[in-house]
Amino acid sequence: MVVIIDATDHIMGRLSSIVAKRLLDDTVSEIAIVNSEKAIVTGPKKRVLDDFLSKRKLNHPRKGPNFPRMPDRILKRTIRGMLPYQQPRGRQALKRVRVYIGVPHELEGKKMEVYEGAKNDNITQRVTLGEISKVLGARF
Repeated sequence: MVVIIDATDHIMGRLSSIVAKRLLDDTVSEIAIVNSEKAIVTGPKKRVLDDFLSKRKLNHPRKGPNFPRMPDRILKRTIRGMLPYQQPRGRQALKRVRVYIGVPHELEGKKMEVYEGAKNDNITQRVTLGEISKVLGARF
């Protein structure tokens, strides 16, 4: 059973924690998250962008740590941070999540879940993952 989640206007951290809990429960076989570029990070735009830019500048091109630029990779890394990914249980859980930019053809027209606890429409200071990715240099 594949669970499809639409990340539009969901707060990235709250959505990631819900997905991580569902992956560890072993109740679903796979989770697909679509529209990852429309997920949001709350806070003043300048501070959020400075935080992501400083993480990006920490790395060495060959040695790491390597922080992603693409919105789907940023979201997947956030989910990875909430899983025990260095243990077999966490590795298996991380393999069961797929994150997409936009909606792929094979998932169009299918029922998508929306988590009201992770969604907050009345936040005024927010930045989408798409905007963050553009500042980091991603092209999608």
